[in-house]
Amino acid sequence: MTKVKGYGDLNGQVMDVADYVFPQQGAGIFCIMTKVIVTENQSRRKCPEVGKHFTCSKNEDCDKHLESPFASGVITGECLTPFNNTKGYCEISGWCPAEDDTIKIKPMMDVVKFTIFIKNSIRFPLFNVTRGNFISTMTSSDIKKCNYHPEDNPYCPIFLVEDVLNITQQNHTELALQGGEIGINIEWKCNLDWGLDYCLPKYSFTRLDAPFVKNAVSRGYNFRFAKYFMSENGTEFRTLHKTFAIRFDVMVTGSAGKFNTVQTLIHLVAAFTSVGLGTVLCDIILLNFLKGADQYKAKKFEEVSMAQIEASLGQSPDSQLSLKQGIKSSCDSGAISLANSDQPI
Repeated sequence: MTKVKGYGDLNGQVMDVADYVFPQQGAGIFCIMTKVIVTENQSRRKCPEVGKHFTCSKNEDCDKHLESPFASGVITGECLTPFNNTKGYCEISGWCPAEDDTIKIKPMMDVVKFTIFIKNSIRFPLFNVTRGNFISTMTSSDIKKCNYHPEDNPYCPIFLVEDVLNITQQNHTELALQGGEIGINIEWKCNLDWGLDYCLPKYSFTRLDAPFVKNAVSRGYNFRFAKYFMSENGTEFRTLHKTFAIRFDVMVTGSAGKFNTVQTLIHLVAAFTSVGLGTVLCDIILLNFLKGADQYKAKKFEEVSMAQIEASLGQSPDSQLSLKQGIKSSCDSGAISLANSDQPI
């Protein structure tokens, strides 16, 4: 649950949370408006498009804009040229007058003084543990006067927008002009052997749209919404708002653990088996620590004397333990080399 507080001035008008926060309070993703371009009294009719991309001098100039997704309406193919003026604009059918989003608007810089209150809870069902981001020693008076600081006050749930932007190293003016996306990550990493009082959140911040900051197009963050009205004669009209905003995404991640003897033994046995240490460990125990170790050793190993080896080699000249004629023993690493007579010519 999130809540924003603060008052700002935009084009001489005082703005409160009902004016600049979208959507309504309480969502994990919310936007704080910094700039808005208003197009008033739009109605459904035909009118000229605006912008240098839609200029024309004859109808054929508008053919290339047919079905253009960048127009404010459907291009009709007509070139509307003002009287005594050779420069005209392509006609659209839609909500008129067309929006002109190239006008200069001074952003609401008071946004850096706004505060964000975050109320978060997490549950680990395996251990039947539920935790909230308010520490047990925090009182209502502490919450009213505290602001988050990564070192001095790391568990305060109230964040000053200016501090968040400074931590992410953002330019306040540029962000207010173009908008942007800021991620607030709440990480729960709990070792439940230490007790619940040590299960505390850790906050971190990042610029989510950082890869697009230097792009020539589609920089920042903006969206449009409209307020609709009905005239006395039944004609529908609206006021269109193109809003530039700082979007905040609150993301929660968590993991918890607790020592378990049975699970530890199972993991150890599985690890020994996977790397082949189970057989080695069993042999060590059977050969050294059991009462029948001598009998097991006699069955596992067979002692052979040199006399038996020589007798075996003499009786079986074709045995793998004997060397064929023409093969000489090598002096390095037990390898053998072929005699000259056996080598291919």
